[in-house]
Amino acid sequence: MLKYGFIQNAFMAALLMSVSCGIIGTYIVSRRMVFISGGITHASFGGVGMGYFLGIPPLAGAAVFAVLAALTTENLTRKKVIRNDSIIAIMWSLGMALGIIFVYLTPGYAPNLMSFLFGSIITVTSTDLWFMFSLTLTVLFFFIVFFRPILYISFDEQFAKTRGIPVMLLNYLLIVLVALTIVLSIRIAGIILVLSILTIPQNIANIFTNRFSVIMIASVILGFAASILGLVISYFLDIPSGATIIFFLVIMYLAARVVKVLTFGKKYPTEKESAYEPAENR
Repeated sequence: MLKYGFIQNAFMAALLMSVSCGIIGTYIVSRRMVFISGGITHASFGGVGMGYFLGIPPLAGAAVFAVLAALTTENLTRKKVIRNDSIIAIMWSLGMALGIIFVYLTPGYAPNLMSFLFGSIITVTSTDLWFMFSLTLTVLFFFIVFFRPILYISFDEQFAKTRGIPVMLLNYLLIVLVALTIVLSIRIAGIILVLSILTIPQNIANIFTNRFSVIMIASVILGFAASILGLVISYFLDIPSGATIIFFLVIMYLAARVVKVLTFGKKYPTEKESAYEPAENR
């Protein structure tokens, strides 16, 4: 199967997505921002529809919508203008509604949106790979340079402020990285499933360790392993790749639970035990 160019692109996309989502997903889970990320994900569908309507790349439109939704959510949450769950619901609904309207207004044949909703890793192009490569380098550089401040912000913003860390600036930069990571992962997992890529590997790793840095590394490895396994199985069975990847991630999570029980005799950790290790212990 590796003799085909689209399969080679798919393997490279799986690697790049695993790195960026493994790192960003660890931050998302530690900040308990999973549903905020869900709102951003579905808001990006408005950009997909706008892209089709204006004749521009759908992912470019999705990036614009996702970043605007992310910054708006972060701003309104901090100003406490409206409840957090209400903001997410509004962004979620608005993005999906605008996407449907733009697609309906697009002249000519209505585009097939299945690849954007459920993902198709085998349709990743060389241009997509360059964008993903640039994002992955940016995420790696940002988290390496600002690892300690990000660690403090993830668990105790007030403590971070006492250490002189520019909390507001870093929060806005991080939410933009979250939005861009979500958009570039849509090609692989789709709008409906991308949240799983950002959360399941981290929760698998969290079963066995509480260390922030270890969870990041383990999430990258687990995400890549599930992506490759899902890609290979979907190729031979001719089934959707994005859904297959998520299916194997869930299987890996259940297997990790079983191993935890058999090895340590501990079925379900409490909320405190599931939380990542406090920043001062790192």
